[in-house]
This record gives sequence, C-alpha cells and structure tokens, in this order.
Amino acid sequence: MSKELPRTAKGRRTRAAIVDAAATMMYTHGVAGTTLDDVLAASETGKSQLYHYFSDKSDLVEAVIARQLERVLAAQPRLANIDSLDDIDAWAAEVVRNHEQPGGPFSCPLGSLAAELKNDAAFVPSLHAAFRRWEQPLEQGIRRMVDRGELDVATDPAAAAATLIASLQGGMLIARIAGDVQPLRDALDAAVAAVRRLRTET
Repeated sequence: MSKELPRTAKGRRTRAAIVDAAATMMYTHGVAGTTLDDVLAASETGKSQLYHYFSDKSDLVEAVIARQLERVLAAQPRLANIDSLDDIDAWAAEVVRNHEQPGGPFSCPLGSLAAELKNDAAFVPSLHAAFRRWEQPLEQGIRRMVDRGELDVATDPAAAAATLIASLQGGMLIARIAGDVQPLRDALDAAVAAVRRLRTET
C-alpha cells in the first residue's frame, strides 16, 4: 500500500534519493535483478528509512514508474508546446538527438519497465497511465489542429498520438539491435508523415 509523501524537505530528499537509486538500478539491471539491499547501498540510506516511505518493493516500483515518466518528459521539453505539425517535427527531431551519440542510449527507461512488467497485473494500470500521460501533449496538440480545421475532421487525436509513441518505442528497439539511430529516425519520420497526410486542403 502506498504511503503518504513526506512533509519535510529532508524527508522529500531522502525519499527522492531512494527512488532515484532504484530507478537507475532497475533501468540497468531490471526490476527482478534489483534487490532492496542494492537500493539501500546505492542510496546510502537505511532499511528503516526505506520502509518509512515504502511498504514493500512493489510500492517502490510504483514510485520508479512515476520517476521514469518524469525523466522521459524532462528529456522532451518540446512536448509542452505541441500546437502545429512543425512542432511535432521538432519533437521527433529532439527525440532522435537524445539518441544520436555513438552506441545510443537507444533505450527508454519507461519502455524498459513496461517490457519487464507487462505481464504483472499489479503494475499494468500504472504503466498504462504513464504512457497515456506521455501521449497527452501530442493528443491535445493534434486535437487543436483538428478543431482549427488544419487536419481532417475524421482524425482520431488519441490514435494519432499513440501511433507516434508506438513508433518511437519500436524504432528505439530496432535502433538498439542495429546499434544505430537510423531506425528510430526512420520510424518517427514515417509516423510524422502519416500525421501530415491528414492535413486538409487549403
């Protein structure tokens, strides 16, 4: 059962240190490969502190899902201003730039969690909500374009946004296998082009 967030600044810092350590370790070693003792050592906190803020490992994993969503959104600031097709282009370019260094990362902290936990009914609702939160700025921007008559009235903004994020995830997986960012770039280019084809005639 999830516990209340700490009320003091020190408590918030301690909890954040635990969550950040867990998020990094679960991204690197997986949820199954990360023990609470590992998290305690990495965060330099004590067992009493961990159990003060989290009921059990599952409670901590829920906090990690939320933290990884924060990291994803922070790495894509252009999502905050999606109001045109050019904005979607700029967002896609931003995503690619985040993975352009030699060797990648070619991995998504939220996607990695989803891949490992997809069959665990305890975490599916939180993962689904996290991906929906990621899609929302795209969905809202596309809906505004439909409302202004810039995109076909039959456009489904939610489906279009989900397709963009699905293309990102699929492209990232193939990029990781290939060791090259190009599959991610190609997948996003194709998804953005599909949205552009929804433009109305002017």
